Amino acid sequence: LLHAQCLQCLQSLCMDLCHVSTTREKGWYLALMAPNVKGPNYAWLDPSRLYCHPQGLQDCVADLLQPFQGDPIDMVAGIDAMGFILGAAAATVLQKGFLAIRKAGHLCVQTVSQPYTDYSGREKVMEVRTDAISPGLRILLVDQWVETGGTMRAAIQLVEGLGGVWLHSLCPTGVAAICIEDSEGGRWIREHYKCAHCVPPSLQPRFDRHQ
Repeated sequence: LLHAQCLQCLQSLCMDLCHVSTTREKGWYLALMAPNVKGPNYAWLDPSRLYCHPQGLQDCVADLLQPFQGDPIDMVAGIDAMGFILGAAAATVLQKGFLAIRKAGHLCVQTVSQPYTDYSGREKVMEVRTDAISPGLRILLVDQWVETGGTMRAAIQLVEGLGGVWLHSLCPTGVAAICIEDSEGGRWIREHYKCAHCVPPSLQPRFDRHQ
């Protein structure tokens, strides 16, 4: 009986992760994300379940890239670690190279580093290799989520310090994440860079309140 129940549960999960919404409106795949069940030491929502859904992942990446159609992009950069998933997927769609912006201590080549405070208030350091970014390179920076904006701002500082070009008034690159929350840091990023995210305006207040 237990085996039958487990099998039924697995079949139900598989059906859910293969089901495609008939309307496929922007953000339909957000419902695939899993809520936090492990307490305050973890992020309030886990988007990684979305990536298990083939159509959900494709539509998520398409929505992130849509605002940049026609913009010249030379490279996609993703932030350690979950930004690697969406960033690499976006680079594949664009047929561009992918640059990993890593937590300090993992690269065995010459790097530059940048300290920052993440969404949980922890002090960290990220780094990037120095031989991949040349002056004028147009880079699209991708992460899974922008909550306080500290991680993204540190990545921006790294790339700009090495000569990468970002979208101000003329430069056609920017920032993409599933959600950019309406925090002080999130607003700063929206004001200074071209941004793409997946949350419909009607749902943004709920994401900002972590509901």
